[in-house]
Amino acid sequence: MNRYRARTLGLELVMIAVAAVVGFPVYVLVNLAVRAPSDTSSPIRPTTSPTLDNFTQSWRQGALGGALLNSVLLNSVLVTTVSVVVVLAVSALAAYPLARATARWSRGMFLLIMLGLLLPFQLAALPLYQTMRDLGLLGTVWALVLFYSGLQVPFTVFLYVGFLRALPRDFEDAALIDGCTPLQGFRLVVLPMLKPVTVTALVLNAVFVWNDFFTPLLYLSGSTRQTVPVAIAGFVGQYITDWNLIFAALVISIVPILAVYFALQRSIVNGFAGGLRG
Repeated sequence: MNRYRARTLGLELVMIAVAAVVGFPVYVLVNLAVRAPSDTSSPIRPTTSPTLDNFTQSWRQGALGGALLNSVLLNSVLVTTVSVVVVLAVSALAAYPLARATARWSRGMFLLIMLGLLLPFQLAALPLYQTMRDLGLLGTVWALVLFYSGLQVPFTVFLYVGFLRALPRDFEDAALIDGCTPLQGFRLVVLPMLKPVTVTALVLNAVFVWNDFFTPLLYLSGSTRQTVPVAIAGFVGQYITDWNLIFAALVISIVPILAVYFALQRSIVNGFAGGLRG
């Protein structure tokens, strides 16, 4: 049996401190979101009489409901869904030969793809903007889909390759002996075993795309299309003096993606564990 040592206590205290640092902004966000506008006390002090009126006013009187309805249904959900599907499909197909091939080109190609994790996309912001302009995609959600599909592939390939290297080849070898082509073996045998890392990649990419502010602001500027972060930014400008409504609007905007994250939390941990073992 493992004994409870001083080192274990130290690690627990460190994790508690990290949790407190991460959780403090969330506490302030929720605390102000349920506080009455007449209460002007410190945002750190717990709200004694919480109210849900801020959420109602943010949704109805502030016209946030219409803004969120249009942006989420027509833009945010479309951009997030299409981008994540493209990223997962391309990354899984690219990671399979990179993880299974033993040729020298496989390692070189993998390192080349990993450069996408080291180079910040801001370096190519101006050329990408000019390319989107030349393609006539500025002001459309397809510019965002194209951008996110390329940006997130290196990270997702990294997750898939790590997970694939930890999987035994026995099942796919048996499928090849039975007459399956390599693509059929991947689709019928390997892909179902990739469910944990696929869910991990799905949630992480969805959270990033959903919460990104700079890219939609850049590529959708001047158009009537918006995503949730851009709509919230406009709401902040309209209600700059009423922080209770602003924080209530922020809580409304993060609830959908937060619900997905918590629903798939176990699969996310399993996917990361499998990748780290590889």
